[in-house]
Amino acid sequence: QVQLVESGGGLVQPGGSLRLSCAASGSIFYFNAMDWYRQAPGKQREWVASISIDSSTNYADAVKGRFTISRDNAKNTIYLQMKSLKPEDTAVYYCHALRLRPGSEDNYWGQGAQVTVSS
Repeated sequence: QVQLVESGGGLVQPGGSLRLSCAASGSIFYFNAMDWYRQAPGKQREWVASISIDSSTNYADAVKGRFTISRDNAKNTIYLQMKSLKPEDTAVYYCHALRLRPGSEDNYWGQGAQVTVSS
């Protein structure tokens, strides 16, 4: 069973930086793409950034230029480097992985990591 484990969340002041990690229980080459999502209190979960198996990346407009998604294949881990954090970035951040199969897909989620941006 595939497991994704996030780490690196915490409390940071506005303008600060934080790096989240998502470690997979097996090779991340198993997945077609991996993403970060976030869910703020009272809001729906929203997509933040994605990285594909060929390391191409995409970002939500709200984080473009401030967040960077990356992967370390040797460590079976993806990262989300967050800079210039704002209070509105406060949320639980979830790691997600997608594996495509003929006619279907498998989705995997981590347990979430709390990020709080506050002075």
